[in-house]
Amino acid sequence: MIVFLNGRFVSEEDAVVSVFDRSFLYGDGLFEAIRVYNAKPFRWTQHLDRLRQGAEFLGIRLDYSLPELRTQTEELIQRNQMPECLLRMTLSRGVGIRGYSPKGADRPTLVMSLHPTPAIDPDHPLQWNLSTASLRVPANDPLANHKTCNKLHQVMARAEAESQGANEALLLNTDGEVAEGASSNLCWVENGTVCTTPLASGILAGVTRSLVLELCQTLSFPTQEKGAKPSVLQTADAVFLTLTTVEIVEVIELDGHRLRRTPLVQQIHHAYRRTVQRETS
Repeated sequence: MIVFLNGRFVSEEDAVVSVFDRSFLYGDGLFEAIRVYNAKPFRWTQHLDRLRQGAEFLGIRLDYSLPELRTQTEELIQRNQMPECLLRMTLSRGVGIRGYSPKGADRPTLVMSLHPTPAIDPDHPLQWNLSTASLRVPANDPLANHKTCNKLHQVMARAEAESQGANEALLLNTDGEVAEGASSNLCWVENGTVCTTPLASGILAGVTRSLVLELCQTLSFPTQEKGAKPSVLQTADAVFLTLTTVEIVEVIELDGHRLRRTPLVQQIHHAYRRTVQRETS
């Protein structure tokens, strides 16, 4: 595997980052995961805008323009001969003085790597079981709006879910309301309305989530962003997740309770697949 590291294309064995890099020490960095179809990164602009906004928020310099990053990404895909993959971009503050202070960390680290992705059947979206995590995420947390490298809440929640035989964890926030999945945004259908949690609930503004809201408007499905207690999911017409790696996933069970399903989710997924084909053909 060839990896992009600070302006160079190197083998993964030679893609070495300092043990004093602040992303390794403190999670002081950002990342993006972008699905690549037909050698084209899907929703590139939206992902890079989020990365850039996060870098501005954290005060990390991004030394490459968007056109430069796109050119390097295309070369990375070509070098690895991986037209269907997941692109992982990691931007770290780099190496600085010992301690929490970011002083002296003025040479950011940028890594891009490619990873295999599962095949997706547009007629049969994935179906997952959810388990509610015991850890809670802070409501109204400004850091949650940025895809930082510090994801211990999500790591612990996913580990707990997997230990219980679930595919994904459902995270609640400190207000006791549903927030998101460990690696996904949460949606549910309530009386024909597609609902999702608001950003203030402590969630990441997912690119796939945003596209689903766009598609619902095109399909004339009403949408609403609102807070909700977990009990709402038990009586919803359907519950589904949105995430870059596998697009849209139906939730068929939550904490051992079977959930209802509706064809509306598959309609949204079909519209999503049409968008992918249109933008990456």
